[in-house]
Amino acid sequence: MDIEVRQRELSSPGAGQVIVRVRACGICGTDVNFVRDWTGDPMALGHEIAAEVVETGPGVTRLAAGDRVIVEDCTMCGTCDACKTGHPERCRTMFSLDGQPGMGEYLLVSQNSLVKFSGLDFTAASLTEPLAVSLTSVLNAQVPLGGSVLVLGNGPLGLMSALLARIRGAGFVAIASRGGSSPLRAARKAAAEKAGFDMVLGCAPEELVQRITSRFPAGVDRVIVSSPPQSLREALAVIRFGGLITFYGLHLGGANVLPMDVNDLIFRKITLVPTFAEPAINFPLSLSLLREGRIDAGTIITHTFGLDGAKEALGGIVDGTLPAVKAVIVP
Repeated sequence: MDIEVRQRELSSPGAGQVIVRVRACGICGTDVNFVRDWTGDPMALGHEIAAEVVETGPGVTRLAAGDRVIVEDCTMCGTCDACKTGHPERCRTMFSLDGQPGMGEYLLVSQNSLVKFSGLDFTAASLTEPLAVSLTSVLNAQVPLGGSVLVLGNGPLGLMSALLARIRGAGFVAIASRGGSSPLRAARKAAAEKAGFDMVLGCAPEELVQRITSRFPAGVDRVIVSSPPQSLREALAVIRFGGLITFYGLHLGGANVLPMDVNDLIFRKITLVPTFAEPAINFPLSLSLLREGRIDAGTIITHTFGLDGAKEALGGIVDGTLPAVKAVIVP
């Protein structure tokens, strides 16, 4: 694991730009993937950002110093053909962080990328971005009222997807992870059990398939895959005829490629829907869910670290020794 701390020059804000001070930045599974598996050029870490406005540039009228804001890592442009025709999720000319790390002290961003908030502390508010990812997966899953949902992966995104599936009206929600005895795995399984899901599993793939198909011989209505791509094998083994699988688990070390029986997909009329929550379009709803307590940030965020503890936190998540459901860096 190779993590560097670098000093950056920060320019004065230009027209429509804002300087913010990062107050909290969550550690995402993608950050962990980069630390563990990335072999390319150095990658900036951190995109789950709650911050405070420090300085505004010319033309910024809706924000002022002291405002609390969520920083979107990818923001729809609002002017391209996709945005103008009602499909901002297809925007390809987005505002971005321009390679700046959220795990830092200050950022220079477009005012378009900032969402004001109140009623939450910065640490809880940093959950907005990952909650929006989970929310997008549940919306993509089109959960039928009273239907059965299996979530593969009990990390923070999987846990929130399962919680949201229940809010969305699922009649049965199961959450599963692969077996193991690390402190991290134990903490996340305990969090799933405390949430009171209908079934909480931590076992090998073969046992998972047996347990689910024993309960649902015809298969479950929906599967949400928050775990690595190879988990699609279990998803396909337990999905019902005509069911839908949505997936957002990544792997940057080569395990993202797997064989698939296309005939099976066709003959069983299975729908596969990838979830990629960029640009950010569900932040306001995510903030509302957090502010109203529908999703309790305190049950998801279990550890906080200063910026000087980022390497320790990332290392503990990578090797499983940190018993964290969710860790947040608080600069």
